[in-house]
Amino acid sequence: MRKAFIAPTKYVQGEDELLNLGYFVKTFGKKALLIANQEDVNRVREKLEKTAETFGIEFIETNFHGEASRVEAKRLQELAKKEQCECVIGLGGGKAIDTSKVVAEGKNLIIVPTIVATDAPTSHSAVLYTEEGEFDDYAYFMQSPSVVLIDTTIIAQAPTRFLVSGMGDALSTYFEARATTRAYANVNAGLPCGAREGVCPPAKSTNTALALAKLCYETLLEDGLKAKEASDLNVVTPALENIIEANILLSGLGFESGGLAAVHAIHDGLTVLHEAHGATHGEKVAFSVICQLVLENAPTQELEEVLTFANSIGLPVCLEDLGVKHITDEQLTSVAEKACIPEESIHSMPFPIDVASVKSAIMVADAIGRKSKMA
Repeated sequence: MRKAFIAPTKYVQGEDELLNLGYFVKTFGKKALLIANQEDVNRVREKLEKTAETFGIEFIETNFHGEASRVEAKRLQELAKKEQCECVIGLGGGKAIDTSKVVAEGKNLIIVPTIVATDAPTSHSAVLYTEEGEFDDYAYFMQSPSVVLIDTTIIAQAPTRFLVSGMGDALSTYFEARATTRAYANVNAGLPCGAREGVCPPAKSTNTALALAKLCYETLLEDGLKAKEASDLNVVTPALENIIEANILLSGLGFESGGLAAVHAIHDGLTVLHEAHGATHGEKVAFSVICQLVLENAPTQELEEVLTFANSIGLPVCLEDLGVKHITDEQLTSVAEKACIPEESIHSMPFPIDVASVKSAIMVADAIGRKSKMA
C-alpha cells in the first residue's frame, strides 16, 4: 500500500509575527512579489514597511485584481519575472492565496492569511476560476508552501464570522479522514502536478494524518467557544491561538493527507441552491457534517456532540441557517446529484453511495438540526 503525507516546510504563528516576514523573504533574496488586494495591504502596511526596513527587503505590490484566474496568474508571473522577484507572497484571503500558489508553481512561496476562514493555506493545491468568477479547475503543485506565517493579532482584528466559518471547515476534518481511512480511499497528498495524467500512482492516508484530524476536532470542542469570545473582543488568548492552529494547520494537514469524503461533496451540491450563496464555505461545510453523520448512521452521542458545538458558536445546523427556507424535491435532487458525480469525494465513504441516500440524509439532517435549535 502506498501512503502519502504532505505539509509546508515551515509553519509559524504568533502575535505581531508579520514583523518577521522580512526574515523569511531574505532566505530567498531581497525582492518579493506581494499578491494581495489593496484593502489587505493597507490594513497591514505599517508592519510591512517596518519588516522591509528591518531586514532590507523590498515588496513589489501587484494591484491584485481579486480573481484567481489563469489570466491574472499569467500577468503576475510576468511581473515577477520583470521585477526579478526571488519569492512570492500570498497575503489575504482564499483568492489571493490560491493565485500566489499558481504564480509560484510550488517554489519559494510564503502564505500570510489575514483571516482563518478555511484550511487552504497549508495545501499544495489551488482552485482556479474564470475572469467572470466561475469555477475553472483545480491545480496541484509538487510541494506545499515554503512558509505559512500567521500574525494572530491580525486574525483577532478580523470579523468573528471568518473565525467561526473556519471552525465549520475544520469540523469536517476528522469525520472525513475517518471515513477515508475506513474505505482505504485515496488522498490529495498523493497528487503532485501531473498526477491526473497518470504520472504518479494514488496514495492512501497515514496514521499521522488521522491523529492530527482527531486532535483538530478535540481542539474545536475544547476551545471553540472561548476563541469566539476572544475574537468578538478583538483580543488574542491561548484559546484563540489554539483555534487558529486548528483551523489552519491541523485541518489543513488533516484534509489533504487524511482525505475528503461526503461532507465536501454535499457542500459542493449545496452550491446549486441560489438561496445558499450568501453562506460561506465553512458554513455550508458545517451543515454538511451533520449530513455525513446521518448518512453513516453515526452514534447518537456523537451527533448530539456536534450539534451542541455548532449551536454554541453559531454554525448552521439546518438549511434555513444557510438561507434556504424552503427546498423542493427537484432542488434536493439537484443537490444530491451534484454531490454524487463520479469525480466527487463522496465516493470515499466506506459504503456505496447513491442519490436517494444523499437526499434522505440531507432531509433528516435538516430536521434534526431544526429540532436541536429549539432544544
